[in-house]
Formats: sequence, structure tokens, C-alpha cells
Amino acid sequence: MKNYKLIPQIILWLLMLAGIVVVGMFFGGGNLAEGHEVAGDILPIPTYSDALLYLTYALVALVVLVTFGFVLVKFVASFKTDVKGAIVSLAVVLGSIALCYLCWALGSDAKVEILGYEGTENVGFMARLTDAIMYLTYILTGATVVALVFGAIYTKVKK
Repeated sequence: MKNYKLIPQIILWLLMLAGIVVVGMFFGGGNLAEGHEVAGDILPIPTYSDALLYLTYALVALVVLVTFGFVLVKFVASFKTDVKGAIVSLAVVLGSIALCYLCWALGSDAKVEILGYEGTENVGFMARLTDAIMYLTYILTGATVVALVFGAIYTKVKK
């Protein structure tokens, strides 16, 4: 039983080590020879940009999978003992999915004009994904502010 508690710690240390190595490669690995011209200036392109992006993608995917895994396990466990609580938690998950879909639907896949950028990553899927993330950030930030204000008002009125 003691080994099961050690496994998450080992995984954490391995992920931290991988992150440190990749970030070290990114900052210490030099730059590509060609650079990138932006508004008349030549900006350096780190050699290991792709490694950092792929590690970030992998970590985000891992976090999403683990989070949904724990939500599913908790839902099944709570469904056996507390049906109402399980349905409430399922409603929160479904509401989150609906909010993400709404933000995706609000996004546009039209080209975003960026000064000095000649690439193709500012149209289509990436433009829509960027819009969706921005809308989601706006909505969640607004909901947080509203919850803080009304929570403070509720606490004052309740006293």
C-alpha cells in the first residue's frame, strides 16, 4: 500500500524534470539561423520551440484526461450513495461543456490581421480556438467578479 502513495510523487518529479530539461533546452539551445522578420526587425527563433510546445500540449492533454477521469470516478462513487449530489455534479460538468461549445460557436475562423505576421496560423481552426479561449476567459472572469460582489453583499446582509 505504501508504494501506491509513492507513484504520484515519482510521476510529479519526472514531469518536473522533463519541464526543466525542455525549458533549459528552449532558453539555452540557441536560435535558428534565419530568424523571423517582424515590423522591420529580425527576431530570433529558439531552436527548441517545438519541444516546448509539444511538452505543453502533452501536459494539457494529461491534465484534461486526469481531470475527467477523476470526475467520472467521483460521479460513479457518489451516484451509489447520493443521487442528488451526483446529478448536481453531472449538471456542472455538462454546463461547462455547453459553455465551451457556446464560446466555440461564438468564435470566428476569419483571418486575424497581425502586424508583421505572414504565416497561416491566424485563420481557420486556430483563429476560432483563440476566440473561444478569449470568450471563455471573459465569461469566467465576469462570473468570478459577480460571485465575489454578490457573495460579499450576501455576507453583509446575512449578518
